[in-house]
Amino acid sequence: MIKFIFNIFIAFLLINRFVIAQELLPAEGAVQVVQDEKITRLTDQYIKMSKNNPQTDGYRVQIFFDSGSNSKNIASALKSEFEIVYPETRSYLSYKEPYYRVRVGDFRTLTEAVGFQKKIASDYPNSFPVKDKIVQ
Repeated sequence: MIKFIFNIFIAFLLINRFVIAQELLPAEGAVQVVQDEKITRLTDQYIKMSKNNPQTDGYRVQIFFDSGSNSKNIASALKSEFEIVYPETRSYLSYKEPYYRVRVGDFRTLTEAVGFQKKIASDYPNSFPVKDKIVQ
């Protein structure tokens, strides 16, 4: 019986000590970050490089490509039509001999590009995702 009471007394002391320790912790939101100065310089350098070169590897959805005498006019008209229907998505007209092409979107992953391609498939049934340099 004495052993039982002694164990309860020890448990009470430990629980009491734990509760007191919880009250002595610093206030919520007090976070101190300790890091090497090299990390800060590396982060600053990355930001500077990103501003100088805003393009990165990614994906776009190609909705048109064609060559021929009237392909530039068709591509321009298609680009304008797309911008009216999908104003939140950027579109790009480019020429790589002998094709004019219209690509849309700035997607970081193929999954995002495929998802958007499925969204516009009813309007652009021949569209497909392509690797491209995208704007960050």
